[in-house]
Amino acid sequence: MALDRSNIDLLRFSVIGSVDDGKSTLIGRLLYDSKSIFEDQLQAIEESSKKRGDERVNLALLTDGLKAEREQGITIDVAYRYFATPKRKFIIADCPGHIQYTRNMVTGTSNVNLATVLVDARHGVVEQTKRHTFIASLMGVKHIVLCVNKMDLVEFSEERYEEIKAEYLSFISKMDIPDVHIIPISALDGDNILESSEKMPWYKGNSYLYTLENVHLGSDFNMVDCRFPIQRVIRPQSDKFHDFRGFAGRVEGGVFKPGDEVSLLPSGFKTKIKNIETLDAPTVEEAFHPMSVVMTLEDEFDLSRGDMIVKEKNQPAVTQDLDLMICWFTNDALKPRGKYVMKHTTRDVRVMVKEVQYKVDIHTLHRAEDDSNIGLNDIGKITVRASKPVFTDLYKNNKGTGLVILIDEFSNETVACGMVV
Repeated sequence: MALDRSNIDLLRFSVIGSVDDGKSTLIGRLLYDSKSIFEDQLQAIEESSKKRGDERVNLALLTDGLKAEREQGITIDVAYRYFATPKRKFIIADCPGHIQYTRNMVTGTSNVNLATVLVDARHGVVEQTKRHTFIASLMGVKHIVLCVNKMDLVEFSEERYEEIKAEYLSFISKMDIPDVHIIPISALDGDNILESSEKMPWYKGNSYLYTLENVHLGSDFNMVDCRFPIQRVIRPQSDKFHDFRGFAGRVEGGVFKPGDEVSLLPSGFKTKIKNIETLDAPTVEEAFHPMSVVMTLEDEFDLSRGDMIVKEKNQPAVTQDLDLMICWFTNDALKPRGKYVMKHTTRDVRVMVKEVQYKVDIHTLHRAEDDSNIGLNDIGKITVRASKPVFTDLYKNNKGTGLVILIDEFSNETVACGMVV
């Protein structure tokens, strides 16, 4: 019987960790064992493995698509792969482990429900393990799966697994991550990937795929705070749609229905939703995240890109002063009193850095309040002043309205991502 995928929910997850911990190999093994690889793909990586002189088929080549990645055996850019089982559909983000590609890791983890953190059983929890876990926590990831990889190289030692488990749980206890799973695996040989391994009878938990299939996502989405940033005003001005005025965008929170009373920001005017439509349907009964829709209103108001439609009794904060936790992406350090362009929802505003409150010590998670030098890959808390009010929520409550991007106004380079705290 053909697999009906129309009603299967979707899990987006990233695979993160330090260099050579086996991230690409884990994804390759997962795709291979779940029979999600086409024959021509398998043949291509078999030929590439022979040319490289590998002793066996190198499944990591499934995600290492760049020439430099294959030559060096590393991941540089984020690679996305898709597969499905009878229970769920998946989008995987394979993220780089090198410290100079942290910005790519942030990109890959910014829109996932779950993060798989890999550690080498021989090396245990290292600096990048901590950095990537902390960034995942900042990005609002609520589900973490720690895979203790290369258990075959430590003779499937339960004692070594328990040491790493205790160290990681002690570290992650300082963060707000409610759901943590720790699984001993061997990605190279497939132990505990699809099914429980006979080589580790002491492990009584679930396999990696079972964990991915059954993690509960229902509480991850904000279905209370109604937020609809306007991306585009649609005015066809054709004979068929002569008086049509629709507001297009993506729902970033809550549930909107035709007939709902709404407020329009920044004006504060009130009206009702006349109709909601999508590309596939002229009318939908309700719209929720992450649906992209077009709304029409009962009254005529002057709205444009960057304005927001909300519910009257549940509105975001309207402010020009923002406290941000940022991850810095470039070699050029943050400039005190520096000016940047901030992208927030569908609005671009100019901001000035008012204050650097502290920098985070990635090893201890302590706040270094006397260190205001935020450079490449540093994480810190700053305060910025926007040139005009923005409509924002705390990032922990709503990713869509709590995330910002800082851009150098002269080079147009993305210099940091920030979370409203």
